[in-house]
Amino acid sequence: MIHNKMYLLCTIVFPLFVIVFFTSVMQKGLPSKLPIAVVDKDNSATTRKLARTLNTIQEVEVVNHYATPLEARKAMQEGTIYGYFYFPPKTTQSLVAAKQPKVSFYYNSSYYLAGSFSFKAMRTMSVLANASVGSAKLTALGYTQKQIKAVLQPIVIDTHIINNPTMDYSVYLNTTFIPACIGIFILLLTVFSLGKEIKDRTTKRWYRLAGDNFRIALLGKMIPQTILFCGIAIIYTTVLYAYLDFPYACNTFTLYANAILFVLASQGLGLFFFFLFPTLRMSMSMCSLWAMLSFSISGFTFPIEAMDAPFQAFAWLFPVRHHFSIYQMVVLNGYPIHYAWSHYLALIIFTLLPISILPKLKNILLTYKYIA
Repeated sequence: MIHNKMYLLCTIVFPLFVIVFFTSVMQKGLPSKLPIAVVDKDNSATTRKLARTLNTIQEVEVVNHYATPLEARKAMQEGTIYGYFYFPPKTTQSLVAAKQPKVSFYYNSSYYLAGSFSFKAMRTMSVLANASVGSAKLTALGYTQKQIKAVLQPIVIDTHIINNPTMDYSVYLNTTFIPACIGIFILLLTVFSLGKEIKDRTTKRWYRLAGDNFRIALLGKMIPQTILFCGIAIIYTTVLYAYLDFPYACNTFTLYANAILFVLASQGLGLFFFFLFPTLRMSMSMCSLWAMLSFSISGFTFPIEAMDAPFQAFAWLFPVRHHFSIYQMVVLNGYPIHYAWSHYLALIIFTLLPISILPKLKNILLTYKYIA
């Protein structure tokens, strides 16, 4: 392990890079000043005022004014802007005549977060524009400010966002992205460390060094990795919840226990994958595929409950899915542990999975020949 750089990279260098990278990229919590543009074919005092109002919204910044929608669309396709707001000709004239002019906004949904925030900002702008015109008309008719408010907003929504009141995307994403990425390294390194023995034809020597005891040989191979990955888990948990002050509603022991249990479950799954695909190339390919699927089927990019029943059942085969569910229920919402008992049980089963295949795994390691 000491002489192979792959172990150093996968247990220390890459995990630490992931922690630093994600916490730095999402340091501000919410994206802000996303570049958008305005196409103002009316060019009146009213539309210019609306454009300035759009620029006051925190998430976006009007970086350019284009003469035609074609120019704005080209800029959006080139990635210069994420969207644009379009005021057609005679917008103000139609407003005054109460003809309900149509303003349009376009955004690029290829960029999920940028597109969503651009849409939200421009949608807010269209609502504000409508309210502004309505307020001006009601004022001209002699309505008081209280009456105008009652007409424009008859129902007032009192919103209280629990657990993450600042809508910090770093809290939502980093608590899952970082463990998921480290889970990839755990899976790959677990199968690599066993497949390398077969490839180098050193399995019998490794077995003899353990006193011809396969359990000792396997523990001697896995425990150093377990210690290092548990150390990484403790580091990212400390960084997220102590240094960055992410919200949590459970005790500190539960935070660290969850992280360590996820490490053990990932190692157990890696050993089981090597049993199913006992070649270095195939087992690493399957682990990579499994790890990549975990990002989309674990529930933090698309709700599990909204998936079809077969995919909901399939999601139970991913440790990241259970880690994320435990985070939602126990860490973030503060529910007692027994509310997440099924997810804890699933992680424990992943951890103990190699016990059921030890005899066959021993046979694979001692008898299989590496084929280039």
